[in-house]
Amino acid sequence: MNRILKSYFYWTYPRGSFHYDVMVTLILAFIFITPQVWDYGDKPPATGGPRQPIQVLGDGGKGLILTVPASEVPIPARVTDYTMRRALKRAMQPVTGDAVSIERWELSRDANGNPLAWKVWLHK
Repeated sequence: MNRILKSYFYWTYPRGSFHYDVMVTLILAFIFITPQVWDYGDKPPATGGPRQPIQVLGDGGKGLILTVPASEVPIPARVTDYTMRRALKRAMQPVTGDAVSIERWELSRDANGNPLAWKVWLHK
């Protein structure tokens, strides 16, 4: 058994042999299956077009105030405190990362009542 493992490690089997085919199959399985199971963090943002900028301001203390365009935050079907926080965090993630805590948020609207931007108070 030790000899087989050493042979696999040093890749001593000739091309076309059973053990060679097993190693190639395992490598290909790793290459094609792990991205489906494992998040490598290398995926581009889900939105296709150019993104509107997220504005970041300090609140005078240890927190931040982010202004996120309303088009960047998909409103969940069932709006609860939890689902709204998740939608806002997902929109802000490229700027803030994962380790933020949202304190509160408010939606600003234009004169016709259309949503313009979310103002979000948070701290890391």
